[in-house]
Amino acid sequence: MANGNFSTLVNSEKLTFVDFSAEWCGPCKTMAPILQDLKARVGDKVRIIKIDIDRNPQAAAAYQVQSVPTLMLFKNGNVLWRQSGVVPAHFLQQVINEHA
Repeated sequence: MANGNFSTLVNSEKLTFVDFSAEWCGPCKTMAPILQDLKARVGDKVRIIKIDIDRNPQAAAAYQVQSVPTLMLFKNGNVLWRQSGVVPAHFLQQVINEHA
């Protein structure tokens, strides 16, 4: 994803859930089916995107991503929530519902 596209997405009014990850990261691979489950639970309430920190180091640096996976929820350019590590879908759904 081009850095300009990332900036446009996180600065939009639509809730945008970002999964900062890396191909070599085991816990990141664990998050993939969790995020599919999350998308099924929340539908169009939120846009879910995955950012590979090795391919998009500028985005990772801009948000001081030190470990992966790092999960962040954005709206209008603001970080509403942030957590590192594997997080269950039901918890992520609660976070999204709180900010929807």
